[in-house]
Amino acid sequence: MTTAPPTPPDTDAAAFVAALRRLKAWSGLSYRRLERRAAEEGHCLPYSTAASMLGRERLPREELVAAFVAACGVRGAEAEAWLDARTDIACGPAPALMPVTGPEPGPGTVHGHGSVPGPVDVTPASVPAVVAPLKTAPARARPWRTRLTLVGAAALVTALLGGATASGVFTDDEEVRETRTTVRL
Repeated sequence: MTTAPPTPPDTDAAAFVAALRRLKAWSGLSYRRLERRAAEEGHCLPYSTAASMLGRERLPREELVAAFVAACGVRGAEAEAWLDARTDIACGPAPALMPVTGPEPGPGTVHGHGSVPGPVDVTPASVPAVVAPLKTAPARARPWRTRLTLVGAAALVTALLGGATASGVFTDDEEVRETRTTVRL
């Protein structure tokens, strides 16, 4: 392993798996040896799972990529690059910040408080320091924010549906009257 390990592509799942195959070839390890090295690093990577992962064109799970990369001997920033590339393929690249403009200028005054201001152009230089960490957040943080948002939305929908069901919104409000029929002769 005197040469540098292959770098991960962030184009699509097939290219990513092909790069994982090149990483295995670079390591020179068998699937069983990869399993043992992953265990030494504190990961679980059965040899059959590693073989199946490299035999498909599908994007593998994040924990499998972490175990595989560690077993191949990639550490630190290079290992993070593999996980970031996998995240970018799975979630798409981070959206770019778009400039925001304020309201169009209008004639006269607004409720007697002076004239209407012109368009406000928000550029990266004028963004407050509080927002700056959001722009430069590492790629690994993005899926957690997305997952937390989805979990919060699911909890909200569940609570709303549960409350609506409990209040009877989804049931008929008509009362059923008891009717008795008797046969008299």
